[in-house]
Amino acid sequence: MLPNHAPLVIAEQFGTLESMYPGRIDLGLGRAPGSDPATARALRRDLRGDDFPGLLEELRGYLNPAESDSVPAVRAVPGEGLNIPIWLLGSSGYSARLAGELGLPFAFASHFSPDYTLPALELYRGCFRPSMVLDAPYAMIGVHVVAADTEEKARLLATSQMQQFLGLTRGRPGPLQPPVPSMDELWSPYEKASIEHQLRYSAVGSAETVQARLQSILDATQADELIITSQIYDHQDRLRSYEIVSRFIAGR
Repeated sequence: MLPNHAPLVIAEQFGTLESMYPGRIDLGLGRAPGSDPATARALRRDLRGDDFPGLLEELRGYLNPAESDSVPAVRAVPGEGLNIPIWLLGSSGYSARLAGELGLPFAFASHFSPDYTLPALELYRGCFRPSMVLDAPYAMIGVHVVAADTEEKARLLATSQMQQFLGLTRGRPGPLQPPVPSMDELWSPYEKASIEHQLRYSAVGSAETVQARLQSILDATQADELIITSQIYDHQDRLRSYEIVSRFIAGR
């Protein structure tokens, strides 16, 4: 969340990471405070205006002065001149439009903002202008994935994620909870419908089910990449889920 940090600090931090792990670092930037107003105030954020475009321009100037309209007087070392891909992150149309106008890759939070996914992608592609970074639009979307060796186990593991969203819906966020045999005793019919709607960019099931679901999401969105989030309570179950998903990725 760029507004929570000084652009020079981000440039030098990610410059350090890129220097340590060349070619393995992407920098995703969002414009929201990333939490509630109380947290934003604790971070000394000024909530009165939107300074994200200016912060983004300053950061790009530190990393690649040749690609920026304004070259900062201070240099970022390490950072300056390093090829660190910048993605704009969004859950609405604001960053979609900005990413398109600047010719930057765009990542959309479809895993918690499903209603705006297709409109945001359409806006991004419609606003896109070729740049020194990209010749054509390049988009990524977030998808919840819970994969297991059986359908039954995957549905069981997915209840941890459902409980987490239920806590957020009730304004009581907390640690990820162990899976439960059934959610029926935990949520109301209204909460169930709301959470299932919010989680509709999900793939839950065996390898075959997950592969088919991920392919249908790619077909509908024409996304170039997927970012997988797997809220699975047990670490070994989470690793197994990623192993199953990797087969689909490797086969593309």
